[in-house]
Amino acid sequence: MRRDPLPISAVKIEFFYRTPFDHLMKILLFGLFAFWHQLLSQDIQRFVAVDNVCAWPALTLLADGSINATLFAQPSHGRVAGTVDVWNSPDGQFWQKRGITAPNDPSTNRMNHAAGLAKNSDLIVLCSGWTDVKQPQRPKQSPFRDDILPLWVCRSSNGGATWTQIKDFPAPDLGWTHYIPFGDIKKGVDGSLYVSCYSGEFIDPTKSFETKSFRAWFFRSTDDGKTWQRIGLISPTGSETAILHLGEQRWLAASREIALVFFISKDDGATWSSSNRVTEKDEVNGHLLRLQDGRILLSYGNRIKGQTGVLAKITADEGKTWTQPTRLVTTLSADCGYPSTVQRADGKLVTAWYSKASEDHNRYHMGVAVWDVPSLLGRELSSR
Repeated sequence: MRRDPLPISAVKIEFFYRTPFDHLMKILLFGLFAFWHQLLSQDIQRFVAVDNVCAWPALTLLADGSINATLFAQPSHGRVAGTVDVWNSPDGQFWQKRGITAPNDPSTNRMNHAAGLAKNSDLIVLCSGWTDVKQPQRPKQSPFRDDILPLWVCRSSNGGATWTQIKDFPAPDLGWTHYIPFGDIKKGVDGSLYVSCYSGEFIDPTKSFETKSFRAWFFRSTDDGKTWQRIGLISPTGSETAILHLGEQRWLAASREIALVFFISKDDGATWSSSNRVTEKDEVNGHLLRLQDGRILLSYGNRIKGQTGVLAKITADEGKTWTQPTRLVTTLSADCGYPSTVQRADGKLVTAWYSKASEDHNRYHMGVAVWDVPSLLGRELSSR
């Protein structure tokens, strides 16, 4: 049961100061109480939305106001056969399965995905995954780690109930894995669709699937999602990368390295420049959302020992300064995170994530928080 905090005015602090240092400590103490009050007064409803799935959810807000969740539908970190499914909810609380984006071939899974809407409002899902079939160029690997599968382009014109697949996507560079999609598919000012995908460079493809480095790339489709072209390198060392269209030809990307690092493009993704690191080490797998009031929300997973869960914070100046983070859930395992957020017409935020175990549920599941937009402005707090 959530316990309402005392108003700050009701907390009496006996603090006598005789030096400037004492005065500074008093200011810091009152600041900590204000921060504590803001966090505890945040009204957050939490739900175990889809049970027994590893998920890695990607949320898409549909024209009718309902929400689709694209997710991996098995309770495993990709080590079993499985599919990418689509679930739907009218408000983020109660969910029903809509369909399967890509039926998996035997001894394979379709687990990695990016999702969004085409210009004609069709649902578009890009998905890849892993095979458990031995590859001719190397010995048998561990379960479902023999090779990354080529990416499929999946499309639905009926809200996710039925799907078609285009099994064609640009080939990887020599010595690199097939591309792995991540996050949202977004529309640009030119009407094209954009998405981020990453790939890994093999250490020795004749011996192992293991990779020694990653690159995160920007892809564009000029035919409403049917075909895709690689147009720019977001990060030379990043992997899973969230993207956000800022207007005109400007884009923002949050790329996973040891933490989340921001990259900026001013030419529709042809070139990118590094901006700043926006989370601490092991705070990774982010999602970016432009709020109705114009600010930007970053939600992300926290895998720091003793702090695991999902957090979110807001910037009012496109990433220069941020609010203090709001904790959406505390998990009991570092096998967690990958949040995705949409904003309902009534202004409420709906954030989905996955967790192997949390305070709410001791099994793999997709969790959801329905919560209010914090009122603090980014300029009030620090640069990270």
